[in-house]
Order: sequence, then structure tokens, then C-alpha cells
Amino acid sequence: MSDSPTPQSPTPLRCVLGSIVAAALAYALYNMTTSIALSFTTKPITSDSLVVQRISSAVRTLVLGMSTMGTGIFGLAALGLFALAIQLLISKPKEE
Repeated sequence: MSDSPTPQSPTPLRCVLGSIVAAALAYALYNMTTSIALSFTTKPITSDSLVVQRISSAVRTLVLGMSTMGTGIFGLAALGLFALAIQLLISKPKEE
């Protein structure tokens, strides 16, 4: 006896709810990304060492890039789930 959950088929309501959650996360990450970018632009690197300047520039780019990538992924997931909900509403139910 295994208690593995049975996969459920997608419904338009579940897709719309998932799209709303993904869009909310994308919006939150967008606000965080703009806050990070503003923080980095207002606080310049104050070091005379070239190595320190390059490492801090690389870290700043990495942090901003990861935040931007998360924003894009959640935004695309929201669009995809919403499009799936529309497709499920338009398509005819399968006769079993």
C-alpha cells in the first residue's frame, strides 16, 4: 500500500489561482529588484584596490541578475498559467 497522491488534472480555477500567486511573487520580486538597483546606484564602491572594485562589481551584478531572473521566471509562469486557464475554458471537455 502506497499513499502516493494521484495527479489531478488542471482546472481553470486552479490555473487562475496559481497565476495570481505567481504574479504576486513576480511583483514582489520586481519591487525588490528596483530597490536593490537603487541601493547599488546610490552607494558607490569606495575602494582604491582594483581587485576589490572588480569583485564587488561582480557580486553586485550577480545579485541584481539573480533577482531579475526570479522576477522573469515568476512573470512568465503567471502568463503561462493564465493562458492555460483560457485554453481550458475554450477547449471542449473530453468525452470518456
